[in-house]
Amino acid sequence: MNTLELWQRYLDWLYFNEDLGLYLDVSRMRFDDEWVAALEPKFAQAFKDMDALEQGAIANPDENRMVGHYWLRDPDLAPAELKNEIVENLDKIEAFVGKIHKGGIRPPRAPKFTDVLSVGIGGSALGPQFVDEALASDFPPLAIHFIDNTDPAGIDRILNRLKDRLSSTLVIVTSKSGGTPETRNGMMEVKHAYEQQGLDFAAHAVAVTMLGSKMDELERNEGWLAEFPMFDWVGGRTSEMSSVGLLSASLLGIDVHAMLAGAKTMDLATRTPEIKRNPAALLALSWYHAGNGKGEKDMVVIPYKDSLLLFSRYLQQLVMESLGKEKDLDGNTVHQGIAVYGNKGSTDQHAFVQQLREGIANFFAIFVEVLEDRNGASIEIEPDVTSGDFLFGFLQGTRQALYENHRDSITVTIAKVTPRTVGALIALFERAVGIYATLVNVNAYHQPGVEAGKKAAGTLLGLQRKILAVLKSTNQPLELAELAEKVGASDQVEQVYKIVRHLAANQRGVVLLGDHGKPDQLGVSYKSLVN
Repeated sequence: MNTLELWQRYLDWLYFNEDLGLYLDVSRMRFDDEWVAALEPKFAQAFKDMDALEQGAIANPDENRMVGHYWLRDPDLAPAELKNEIVENLDKIEAFVGKIHKGGIRPPRAPKFTDVLSVGIGGSALGPQFVDEALASDFPPLAIHFIDNTDPAGIDRILNRLKDRLSSTLVIVTSKSGGTPETRNGMMEVKHAYEQQGLDFAAHAVAVTMLGSKMDELERNEGWLAEFPMFDWVGGRTSEMSSVGLLSASLLGIDVHAMLAGAKTMDLATRTPEIKRNPAALLALSWYHAGNGKGEKDMVVIPYKDSLLLFSRYLQQLVMESLGKEKDLDGNTVHQGIAVYGNKGSTDQHAFVQQLREGIANFFAIFVEVLEDRNGASIEIEPDVTSGDFLFGFLQGTRQALYENHRDSITVTIAKVTPRTVGALIALFERAVGIYATLVNVNAYHQPGVEAGKKAAGTLLGLQRKILAVLKSTNQPLELAELAEKVGASDQVEQVYKIVRHLAANQRGVVLLGDHGKPDQLGVSYKSLVN
């Protein structure tokens, strides 16, 4: 197309939401009107499915659950028995945070809480991290830190930073079931750190969990400061508007009501049963076209604003955990999904944009543009040019350079980064994922692959316990194959080897004897750690 034809296509396909000041441009996706018309029946079904979901239908059949994250920002849409829970929970969060900020709730050995330590994983960490990075002020009421992995060195790094302030740190432990190993491990490590300083962990701890969970029971038995609910009908990757995200955001002084309002406004816009007037449908349409309905191309998310750095990481879970499925809803093997990666502009001008422009064309890009450069006026770096103008130029230039070399892109534009626009962005992509899932007939709200990984890890740790028991009861070194046989894992010698290698590297009493470059010839023994 020539430039005038592209301008007309831009005008034809531009979506603008006046209430949010949000633009969506899909004109650089190369679908045509005939192709879109052929997909109309699929979209008609998708709109019906999304409506049924919001009406309380079982949208997650594997777990027999409703999917109601939309109700969090508009409780009036929720089933009557749930509406009060949503409203009361928000009121409870506001009351608790108000007391924390004013010192009405304080730690035993300090006048006020100064820091928040959030312990969680997956959606329990990614959403709060993204919102913190995007919206927290330079000097928030409390500083926040995250333990979002079971990496001991990573945990040590956070605890060492907080060492002198543990006595004034509020700990939020987020786990729906209370049994998520990574979160439980983080909690145990933090609890130990408090005990080492002679501090009462319970006087600093807050639980975000489901009523009746293991963590709910633990919190009640130990007398933690507070507990806030996770709802059965809200999945981790769509939980930012629940206690999971609202509690930490409120503690940081972020206007969560504005975030909820932005999401509610976007939800209203994305209920429109017409593709061109529905921004989430336009996103789903573009994703479907780019990957031929099979995820054949990756999604590269490039926000041109430092505060949105973590948006691509947040979307990685939302999109990949929702859409990456082996089976469709009819039980057919389909291996669906869209791979997501990204960083930020203009950093990417000096990183992977080179490959995007000239390498393998296995992707489509999503640019996120923010119109306001900064809060206030900018100096001119060159005559009539500011640093923000350069950022704008890099975005537009990269978009054009990609299109000229037959690389498609989408551009989402917001006026500025605010709680309202961040809430709208979250809601926009949540709905796009739901619509796309219907187009490709998968369950967007379960995660069997994640559960399989947890089960495999549990099996491996069970094998480790058997290995230690055998080694502790044996007075002489065992050959690797002999050890595997004794623990009933003759066909898992490699796993046995990797377990004992890990134990030996961490001073767990296991000793490896022989040439480490020839694992099959190693001897394995145990040396008691007790003198």
